[in-house]
Amino acid sequence: MRHLPNILSGIRLILVGVFVMLFRAGRYLPALCIFVIAFLTDVLDGYLARRFGWVSNIGKLLDPLADKLMTLAALVCIYVGKHKSVYLVLFLLMALKELLMIIGGVFLAKRNVVVFAAWPGKIATGLFAAGVMLSLLSFLSVHVEPYNLYVLGLATLTSYYALAFYAAKQLPNAFGTKPEDVKNAAQRTKE
Repeated sequence: MRHLPNILSGIRLILVGVFVMLFRAGRYLPALCIFVIAFLTDVLDGYLARRFGWVSNIGKLLDPLADKLMTLAALVCIYVGKHKSVYLVLFLLMALKELLMIIGGVFLAKRNVVVFAAWPGKIATGLFAAGVMLSLLSFLSVHVEPYNLYVLGLATLTSYYALAFYAAKQLPNAFGTKPEDVKNAAQRTKE
């Protein structure tokens, strides 16, 4: 049972390929269902890992990898399906943010700093899921534009806020200082 969160993350990685295959075949409703199932397994594996203490190092890598790959794959598919540059811009912004997160993650891992998920990242993930689901509904002749774009734009902004939040919380740890020490030192210089 302890490996169930990792198994769910592995299934989500497989679902990325299934999603892309269905979308490319023009089977938008099944693709949407796969995306929703992937999102729900993400919620479930996170709950199980925290609730029962089934957090593992491999899970810390697999879970965000599966999330990011599904989101990026969905944004690419939506762009290809709609041929609207706004989706390409959203994808590029998301890809840039993920690249920065990977670079930061490698840097922190080399300094033995463990990064834990926090509320800004969870909110961004939820907003991206909602925005992608709305965008996928538009392929089923449901009129959701421009609301889906508003949600995706808000998700992008929130993801950059999350990046800054994680950097502010974790970078001081990488250099051997705690965020409280930095804050206290700033207070002393004001006095």
